[in-house]
Amino acid sequence: MDIQILRDFPRGRFKHALFDFDGTISLLREGWQGIMAPVMTEMICGGADPSEEIQREVAEFIEESTGIQTLIQMQGLVEIVRRRGLVPEAEVLDEHGYKAAYNDRLMVPVRERLAAIASGAIPRERFMVLGSASFIAGLKERGLTLYIFSGTDRNDVRNEAEALGVAHYFAEIWGALPSLEEYSKEKVLREIITAHGLQGSEVLIIGDGPVELRNAKEHGCVALGVASDEQAGHGWDPAKRERLIKAGADLLVPDFGEAEALGEFLFASPDGPWQRS
Repeated sequence: MDIQILRDFPRGRFKHALFDFDGTISLLREGWQGIMAPVMTEMICGGADPSEEIQREVAEFIEESTGIQTLIQMQGLVEIVRRRGLVPEAEVLDEHGYKAAYNDRLMVPVRERLAAIASGAIPRERFMVLGSASFIAGLKERGLTLYIFSGTDRNDVRNEAEALGVAHYFAEIWGALPSLEEYSKEKVLREIITAHGLQGSEVLIIGDGPVELRNAKEHGCVALGVASDEQAGHGWDPAKRERLIKAGADLLVPDFGEAEALGEFLFASPDGPWQRS
């Protein structure tokens, strides 16, 4: 079984599971980093060519902020633009303006992929992390209540989950709202734990970004990191793997190609044997 166990954790107790969406289930937005980076550098530099220092700062910012709401990322962009001082203050946009510029570019390939699925030109599985549908179905069959909590806008993530054929598995699909106060992954997790009187070990968090895994550890939940090569749709992404280890992942998988075996491992007897990678 291609699974890396980083620390011991209680098994067989899960009642609820929360999934990140992009990069964990969906590949419809694969390549978003390559769209966000040039948008950010253009906004920081105006018409000037970006320095290596600025390019490095943008890359590090995107890496560390993966998983949070786009609007929060764009708030960070506003701060960088002002700090760098290469753009006149009158031309600096707010976070909503930068988000609109980014989304305009991002949605071009996303709409093309959705259209390809709708027409039958490309099977929807091509735009999903390997085995993700089987893993989701397996958790549902075991009686877990499932949720999606995403940094993508709520209407978009709901539409994309429908297009990929997985929306019906989830009790709720959350995504970003216009007001930051209304939604965050941490807020959703905290409210689920409180509403259902859960212990942290009864909640499984599955994601490919450091944000949701850090939220998991803050609340004592079990963190399953998905360090998948998004371009291929399967296999390890070494950089993502390192990022998720730093975020506190309890275990890592490259994809869900061994969904049945992974489910059996997660629901084995809490006192059963296990091997640390």
